[in-house]
Order: sequence, then structure tokens, then C-alpha cells
Amino acid sequence: MAKVTRNKLIGIVILIVGVVLIAQGLNEYGAFGSKLSRAISGDISVRTLAFFIGGGVCAVLGITRLR
Repeated sequence: MAKVTRNKLIGIVILIVGVVLIAQGLNEYGAFGSKLSRAISGDISVRTLAFFIGGGVCAVLGITRLR
């Protein structure tokens, strides 16, 4: 079995955190309050946007650490 380096282990953890944040962003995006806010103002909430951006950044960092 291949030896997992510390760098790859950190990459896996960061990637998992990124996926969880994106999933939380999708959950927040589909919430009733968010839908109501989008219907009234047409904008995505800052919290939802933060989940998507944070999750995307973490996912990209995790993938780059796995190389």
C-alpha cells in the first residue's frame, strides 16, 4: 500500500471541508428564507455566497495539495 504523506492528508481534509461547505451553501440556497429573499430582492444572501466561495477555495486548495 502506498504511503500517504502529511501533505496529501492535509489536502484530503481541506478537500472534504470544501465539499461540506459547498453542500451547506446548496442547503442554504434552497432554504425557504433564501428563496423568499431572492424573490423579493433578486440577490443571493451574503451567507450563501460565503459558503460557495469558501467551499470552492477549500476544494481547489485541497486538490492542489493532492498532486
